[in-house]
This record gives sequence, structure tokens and C-alpha cells, in this order.
Amino acid sequence: MKSLYNENEAKKYTNDLDLRVYTSRLLGKESALVLHGGGNTSVKSTSTNLFGETEDILYVKGSGWDLATIEAQGFAPVKMAMLLKMAKLEKLDDTNMVKYQRMAMTDPNAPNPSVEAILHAIIPFKFVDHTHTDDVIAITNTNNGEEKIKEIYGDKVLVIPYIMPGFVLAKLVYDMTRDINWDELEGMVLLNHGLFTFDDNAKKSYEKTIDLVSKAEKYLEKSNATLNIPKEETNISTLQLAKIRKQVSLLKNHAIISTLNESDEAIYFSKQDIKNISQQGPLTPDHVIRTKRTPAILSDDFENDLDDYITNYKKYFNKNKKDETLLNPAPNFAILPNNGSLSFGKNPKEANIIKDINNHTYQAILKAEKIGGFKALSPKHIFDVEYWELEQAKLKKSGNALEFAGKIAIIVDGASEVSLKVANELSSKGATIVAIDSNEKVESIFNSQDKIGIKCDLTIESEVENAIKQAIKSFGGIDMLISQDILEGSHKKLIEQILPYLKVGINPTMTMVSTKNFLDLSKKEQFDKMSLDLGEYGIKVNVMSVSIN
Repeated sequence: MKSLYNENEAKKYTNDLDLRVYTSRLLGKESALVLHGGGNTSVKSTSTNLFGETEDILYVKGSGWDLATIEAQGFAPVKMAMLLKMAKLEKLDDTNMVKYQRMAMTDPNAPNPSVEAILHAIIPFKFVDHTHTDDVIAITNTNNGEEKIKEIYGDKVLVIPYIMPGFVLAKLVYDMTRDINWDELEGMVLLNHGLFTFDDNAKKSYEKTIDLVSKAEKYLEKSNATLNIPKEETNISTLQLAKIRKQVSLLKNHAIISTLNESDEAIYFSKQDIKNISQQGPLTPDHVIRTKRTPAILSDDFENDLDDYITNYKKYFNKNKKDETLLNPAPNFAILPNNGSLSFGKNPKEANIIKDINNHTYQAILKAEKIGGFKALSPKHIFDVEYWELEQAKLKKSGNALEFAGKIAIIVDGASEVSLKVANELSSKGATIVAIDSNEKVESIFNSQDKIGIKCDLTIESEVENAIKQAIKSFGGIDMLISQDILEGSHKKLIEQILPYLKVGINPTMTMVSTKNFLDLSKKEQFDKMSLDLGEYGIKVNVMSVSIN
């Protein structure tokens, strides 16, 4: 791994916090180091309070911020004196830890400090960088992982046995480091968790991370644990994918987005001994909030496979629970043997985050298998993070879903003014949009995670089929078909091709968009006939009136 530090760029940042933002973003650019909000960084500095007194402050990454895009306001300013006193306590539950960390902040409008703020505070260096680097964690997640880490780094890193993040981790490190010479260390490896580096110089702290990760990479290369993944392709029915998405939606009690992961890594992984390696657990416990402990494995008999998954999840919960509330037991992702995997989310963003995590996990597991076998943390350790009191509190604060959250709409003639208004209206209510149009500009108009545009000539059956495949692979199904010309003969073939997917949609509808407030008599007769014909499949036909100024 190469350093991205640029001396000329770094000169633009004249204070501690701005420099901290710069090197944090460098870490965030490397997906092999941190993913989607993972990891945290800090800088120790000073601030003058209302009374003109100088206070030592820890600026630590705030909850909800991503290192790749973090700004100065993404760091929570916390008084060092309070954090260091908290480290000396014998016991402190995490709810009170969060409470008192927030009380020690100098800006009440800042985000909540990282749960690892105390740990950052007790490390006696100005800059502290914490990552969840794939290769280091892959090595720790093997038989004799600790011995391998010591072989790689010798006495240059402090090895910390796995323990829950938060206060107990900070307390363990505090107790382990009372008599050590920190100047002799280049970092700390937290088994099954991640890597810490530190220095009084921002560049040196950042480049210690790069150096330690590079040594892990070289160890894997020397151990023949590099991967040569062939070009792979899926061979699965898109209608089967839509049926799976429908069933998972029913199990989760709300419409979901189901995204097919047909990356080379995903397909190659799905051809391995997945009943063993995929059921070990996540690469790091931090991922369990997104992915659950294990995926489902779905065969052609996917309904029974999903039932078995839920039965096993409940057994896992009952074996490890104390007084926690059962989360929805349906899977958050699934392996399709020989065909990649599916990630399930409330929206495309959530599904794609799980997909990204999976791609990195697949590679790390395959490398670990080559150096002794992948070995995740015990189910009990994973459960403790999945049902952590801080995560349970977040669930209780989650708001109500938007009306069309998780629903997928295909809009015909998507580049037209009328269709744009319809798309914006549905999107504002949570819908995911697939716009099709013979005009290629539809691809640039709809170009985001939850809105895609597809150039498609409705008179060419193969183009319609490809558009449907892209919609299903991206989002999992079709719940709404929307068109201004739904009664026209030219749409008959389109409807025939989409109908099998609408049949397995979530409360499926077919909508005619009208710029008037009514249908003329001839269209009314056609409309009623269509309503009658499609009603037997559970598909509702309706009219949406749109005004154009």
C-alpha cells in the first residue's frame, strides 16, 4: 500500500484540526482500510474557553461521519481531563460513557464522540489513527493469528486480545500500558478488530498505518495467500431474484431493495465451500450491524432455506440473550451458490453498503483460508456487538419509513417533462426509480444510487428484456409500472414482458399518467378492461393526474 500524503497539499493546512481532516481523508480513500463510517481518528490540541483559560481538547471523529468525506465539524471536541479521569474508573457502562463524554464536549452542537474516545485520549501522542484494515484483520482471524502478527511485527506493535469496543477496551489498554515505553511502539493490533497507529506528527502517524499494512500484505504474498480471481459470470433467473426479494420483504415486514453482487469476488466466493467459510462470522464485529453474523445460503428451494435461516437465527439469539429485544431475524444478505450474493436493504444505499462490505470480506476470508483457515470470533462475541446497548438505543430512535420506501418503479418515457415530475414525486416519498426512454439523455438525468436511467427502445424486445434485467439486478423487483401511454398498442409487448415481475411485486400497481383530470369514454372502457384483467393477479390499475405549467 502506498502513501497518498502530498507535502504541497499538506502545507495548505495550518492548524491541528485541518491537518487531522486531511490525513483522515487519506485513510478514508483506501477502502481496504475503512468502509462506510468505519474507523476513527483524533488529534489532541488546545482551546481557549469563555474565561480565557487554555484547555486540552481531544478532537475525535464524531458518530455518523465517514473518514473519506469528513469535515472539521465532524470532529467532536472533548475535554481531555474528563476522558483521562474516566479511564481510571473501574466500571462504566457504555450508556453513561456516552452521556459523560457528551457532557465534556466544548461544543453542544457537535456530533457524539466516537465510543473509542477514551482510548484515543490515553494514547500519549498528538495524532491517533484507527483503521479496520482488511489484511491485518484477515491474518488475526486465523488459527494462531496472534503468533502470526508477532512474527510480522515483532515488538514494534502491542497486541491487544479481543474485547468489546467502548469503555472495556479503553480500560484494558489503560491497564496494559501503564508500564510500557510508548516510544518503542509503531502501533497496536487489536485482534479481530483493527489497527491503531500514533505519532506527534500527522504524516508519520498516517504513514505508520501504510507501513504496517504493507508488511501484512508482504506476509500474505510470501505465504502464497494472494488471490487470482478469474473472470466470472452469473447464471440465475431474474424472475427467481424477484421472487427471493418478495419473500425476504415479507419476512422483514416491509419492502426491501435486493442488490445482486455479481462481482468476480462474489461469484468466486460463492463457488467455494460456503457452508463452512460463510457461516463463521463477519471479518470484524463492526460489520455485524450491517450484515448480521452470517448470510443465508439460498438454493432453488429458497423459501425453506429462509425459514431455516430464521430458525437458526432465533436459536443464536436465545442462546446468547440476556434481556435484549430480538431484531428481525431475516437475513441481511444471502449467498447464491455459484452465482454471487444478494444484499438486502431498506434502500439502495444500505444494500450497496452491505455489498461493499461483502466484497472486502470475501477477499479477506479467501486469503485467511490460505494461511491456516478463516476463524471468526465466537457467536457470543458477535452477539454482544450486534445487541450492544448503544445499537439497541439507535433502533428505538429510528423514525417512520416513507410511503414508498423499498418500492421500485419503472417509468416509461422517463426523460419527458411529465415523467420527471412523477419521478420526483415518487422519489420524495422513498421510491427507487428506473426510468426507461429511447432518448439516451435519460441515462444522465437519472444517475444515482436510487435513480437509474436506461436507454431502451420499447419496440425492440431484447432491449426491454435487458432493461428489466438491469432493474432486477440493481434493485430486486418491480412494484410499479408508470406510463402516459399505458393503453396504447405499442405498450402491449412491454406489459407482457414486465407482467411476470409485477405479479411478484410488493402491492403491485400499473399507473396511467394523465395531464387531464379524467379519461375520455373510449379510454375509460380500455382502462376498465385492463383493471379487470390485471386484478386477478393482484395488480391494481390506477390513474395519476399531473399538471404541467
